[in-house]
Amino acid sequence: FWVLNIDSTCMAIALGAIFLALFYWVARSASSKLAAPGKFQCFVEMIIEFVDDSVKSMFHHKSALIAPMALTIFVWVFLMNLMDLVPVDWIPHLAVVVGIPFMKIVPSTDLNVTMGISFSIFFLIVFYSIKQKGIGGFMAELSLQPLGKWALPFNLLLEVVGLIAKPISLALRLFGNMYAGEMIFILIALLPFWAQWLLSVPWALFHILIITLQAFIFMVLTIVYLAMAHDHH
Repeated sequence: FWVLNIDSTCMAIALGAIFLALFYWVARSASSKLAAPGKFQCFVEMIIEFVDDSVKSMFHHKSALIAPMALTIFVWVFLMNLMDLVPVDWIPHLAVVVGIPFMKIVPSTDLNVTMGISFSIFFLIVFYSIKQKGIGGFMAELSLQPLGKWALPFNLLLEVVGLIAKPISLALRLFGNMYAGEMIFILIALLPFWAQWLLSVPWALFHILIITLQAFIFMVLTIVYLAMAHDHH
């Protein structure tokens, strides 16, 4: 815990910068004067519309933060997961050539990265819970449900465990799925050359679904948790 892995951190920052640069470029180049937008612009607009519809269906409050954050989480986590489809030895071998002996290229297979993102969301959950309900309302939510004031210690235990489980489950779900996928790719890479192509291509095609699904689940649960933080009941 609390380990700063430079390779994972640098890859995550680089992928985040790529995400920002691409979306900024599309936003700057978009114009109503064009007869037809380009394919990449259409693709970006589809992603934004998809995320916006997801937020509207689950978050029934007014907030200027939730939709942009959901978009950032979905695209950023997807890009981090997408690195798992790069052959496991290409970038690490290039890193060895320039003098870097160890290089992890999939940030979401580093538990410190997934925990970092999850704890950021956890702090937002607590912040908005207190902002919307006040400290008294937040403490009442933790101590008076579900069995009333006569079972306050038991209520507090249940609610605190449930609250702490949110960031831990977010982090471990993403880490576990991506780490398992990476391990399978590594095991395939240890097989004879003919067996690598026989197994890696089907697994890569299946893994496209996994990396997209994990990004979607991370985004959806974040929206749901922040919606719960805004709800007063």
